[in-house]
Amino acid sequence: MTTSIRPPFVPPVRGDFASDFLWGSATSAYQIEGAALEDGRVESIWDRFCATPGKVADGATGAVACDHYHRWPQDLDLARSMGMQAYRFSIAWPRIFAKVGAAPNQKGLDFYSRLVDGMLERGLQPWATLYHWDLPQYLQDGGGWNARATVDAFLHYVDTVTRRLGDRVKHWITHNEPWCTAIIGNYEGLHAPGLTDFKTALQVCHHVLLSHGKAVPLIRANVPAAQVGIALSLHPLRPASASLEDAAALARHDGLRYRWFLDPLFGRGYPQATLDQVGAAAPTVEQGDMDAIAVATDFLGVNYYFPETVKDAPGHGPLEAAVAAPPLEAETTALGWPVAPEGLSELLLRIENDYHPGPIYITENGSCYDDEVGADGAVDDLARRAYLQRHLAALKDAIDGGVPVKGYFAWSLMDNFEWAEGYRRRFGLVHVDYATQRRTVKASGKWYGEFLLEK
Repeated sequence: MTTSIRPPFVPPVRGDFASDFLWGSATSAYQIEGAALEDGRVESIWDRFCATPGKVADGATGAVACDHYHRWPQDLDLARSMGMQAYRFSIAWPRIFAKVGAAPNQKGLDFYSRLVDGMLERGLQPWATLYHWDLPQYLQDGGGWNARATVDAFLHYVDTVTRRLGDRVKHWITHNEPWCTAIIGNYEGLHAPGLTDFKTALQVCHHVLLSHGKAVPLIRANVPAAQVGIALSLHPLRPASASLEDAAALARHDGLRYRWFLDPLFGRGYPQATLDQVGAAAPTVEQGDMDAIAVATDFLGVNYYFPETVKDAPGHGPLEAAVAAPPLEAETTALGWPVAPEGLSELLLRIENDYHPGPIYITENGSCYDDEVGADGAVDDLARRAYLQRHLAALKDAIDGGVPVKGYFAWSLMDNFEWAEGYRRRFGLVHVDYATQRRTVKASGKWYGEFLLEK
């Protein structure tokens, strides 16, 4: 009998990746900016959600967050000091328009213009996300994404922003994680606007995808040499057991969690089996909608955190499928998410084999741990450092397997407002002391910087 010995893990080095591979980090406006009442910004659905008792841990809000609105030069300096080449940020729609039919808020546009100039001055390539969940509340009052009029409002917003910034910003992401906008916000009720209606959620999803499809040619018309894509949250999916019931549940879940987004984006329409299963909850689709959604894009953004294990769950939700909790012995983050770097390569290989989408960027990947600041002021987040190293190794495996991944954005540059979890959860490469707003680069951030600055 022979015994196989697994060699010790060797962290990747930058030379393992192509010389033109793009490295950066990602943030979003509501999670870091603060300045909720400054310079003409109006209420968003997240401001309203946070003000609703019991919705967010500790009653936290993004009113101050990381005060990035005032401290952005320091934050961009941190990104550049770590050797990053690109910075993914989002634009807050409530900073741009105060109501339907209003003139653009110049102070809001000026802020993002200064921010983009700051990136370029530091050699950071700007990657702008147009919608990262902070819908203006006045639009929600009119039906939100469930109303087709919100698609038109989005296009007006996109036209305004890309005309102002398109001379300097060439990389645009229309939407971040439509699954979260639609399902978590409008069916599960765990995110803003906190609704719990499945039919509404599917109509929201359709209008978000439609707004993406209609925005792409608009951005290209306004921005010479624009590169436009969308960022999806995706998981490799596995059955909880070898039973026929779990296999069938996996197929049902896969239809909504994975194919409901990728199939229409790549010209296949909504999966027919899933349409049959959702029945009367299926969205209203007008003539030309599916062609618009299937517009060719320049890249696909993939946000990866963990795999999902699916089990048959009679009576649970419209698809009677549920995501099983990881086993007690499984390695998890502080949020209970499984740590499975091999899932990243598994997911990317599936996307490439199923759709051949062209260039792929990892637009988010990161981990939540309960960081502690040592007596010396250091944050030795060794688990996050290991998570980062192992996922970059898995990314290399996917690239070696033929997946055209062209860049990686770590989530997140710094600790921030983590949605319904408030400030209890930390994902940053940089620690933020919310009482003082002091920034401290963690061990993970130091390693990422050393990795990126290697010659």
